[in-house]
Amino acid sequence: MTNPVLVVGAGPVGLVAAAELARRRVPVRIIDQLAVPTTESRAIVVHARSLEMLDRMGIVDAVMDSGIKTTAMEMHAAGRRLARVDLDGVDSPFPFSVTTPQTETERILAEFLAGQGVTVERGAELTGLVQDADGVRATVRHDDGRDEVITAPYLMGADGARSAVRHLVGAALAGSFKGERFLMGDVEAGCELERHSMYTYFAKDTGPLLVFPMRGQRMRLIAQIETDGAEREPTIGWLQQVTDERAGAGTVTISSAHWLTIFEIHHAQVPAYRFGRVFLGGDAAHVHSPAGGQGMNTGMQDSFNLGWKLALGADGAASGALLDSYHAERHPVAAKVIEFSTLLTKVGTLDSGLARTLRNSVMHAASGLAPVRHALANQAEETALAYRDSPVVIGGRQPRHALHAGDHVPDVSGVGLRQVLDRETGHVLVTVAGTDGTPAAAAGGAAPGTRQVLVGGDGEVSGASGYDAAVADPGRRLAQRLGLPHGGRVMVRPDGYAGFVTDLADTTTVTEYAALVGRG
Repeated sequence: MTNPVLVVGAGPVGLVAAAELARRRVPVRIIDQLAVPTTESRAIVVHARSLEMLDRMGIVDAVMDSGIKTTAMEMHAAGRRLARVDLDGVDSPFPFSVTTPQTETERILAEFLAGQGVTVERGAELTGLVQDADGVRATVRHDDGRDEVITAPYLMGADGARSAVRHLVGAALAGSFKGERFLMGDVEAGCELERHSMYTYFAKDTGPLLVFPMRGQRMRLIAQIETDGAEREPTIGWLQQVTDERAGAGTVTISSAHWLTIFEIHHAQVPAYRFGRVFLGGDAAHVHSPAGGQGMNTGMQDSFNLGWKLALGADGAASGALLDSYHAERHPVAAKVIEFSTLLTKVGTLDSGLARTLRNSVMHAASGLAPVRHALANQAEETALAYRDSPVVIGGRQPRHALHAGDHVPDVSGVGLRQVLDRETGHVLVTVAGTDGTPAAAAGGAAPGTRQVLVGGDGEVSGASGYDAAVADPGRRLAQRLGLPHGGRVMVRPDGYAGFVTDLADTTTVTEYAALVGRG
């Protein structure tokens, strides 16, 4: 392998893609048209599933230190609180969001990437792209006027909603092009609100207001505004007026602004995420309303899903099915995010007084039900996300509440499996010992580079051979959680999802999975 993978775009999505390649020692170049990093902070919320991803990269502490923990969501209308959804019950070692400027997220990712020996090449614009069965040739114009042709085995397009990569492969966003306009500001402000929640205020005759407290006195305010085509400059006075009208006078008092903007968003995504050796992710592949705060998170998880697959592809070890699975796994995720954010927007912009009254009553009543609150929290934190229909997981019959192939492998407190998986860049085959006290032999036929870990109850981890690590499971809590009370095996993919779940008597699934994802 001589040529580096090329990543176009150095926002959070591109930086994660480059970092995932670099930490697997895959040569990578990352370019961005901007001469310097942007000072604008479009996305500010990092959700639980993304925090798990950043933990595997080793930078979650830096992200948490840069912002504040957000532990609840609240919805208000007509001067009263309709609902409160606490996030501490989500199935994650990080049962919260972190609210921090996107500029901080980018800084932390760029510093991590630099530690891997990769620096963002700025002032570099992609102007041409051709590909064949052997690779991609990208023409890049540097800010000194010099044109360079970069040959790469693969190219990741993470260059935003106006993606040059998307244009050059002949793709287009498809969806609703009745745009939604938003007035947004990062401001310094005093407020009467509890600062560890995020807030939605439904207004009487217009769109909602979203309020995100940040570190210190900083806040993010986003207000949907009319799309009447009239041009108007964003000002502190206008944002304060809208905030007072929707949240109530005195709720938030703006003292200054870091930046203000008006932007328009559509709900759309590309029909395909893979075009030969070119892949699209983030806003280059899907755009939607900021309602729900999932845009950056969905994009970063695109890259986390793709990174390990491209790493295998660059080494010549990935099957075609594995590379195709990026679209199969991630396209439905963005489709659901678009569906969810569209629903939130519609719910927040009802123009009938009767419909608004009904919405408020239903939301207030439903939020009193624990299952509803739990579902909303999992949706917001993206912890319900799974790939059970993926072409590169091997399913099997499991009890209703057990782990299934395609699910994210859970963290069980008091069991040291997470510490074993931390910083892992390859597959890990976890064998749960049976109840007879005799550890099963390490499995044969696993894909090259797969680490094998034995999990057993107290006293069951000694005497085993062929394993790279052993973890005690007091009370067999992890075995029960995985749905393997009598023992079994789970293939943990590099992104933390289960490639398969099977019992100890199964002698074929390990080799079947290896053949499915690799070239052998």
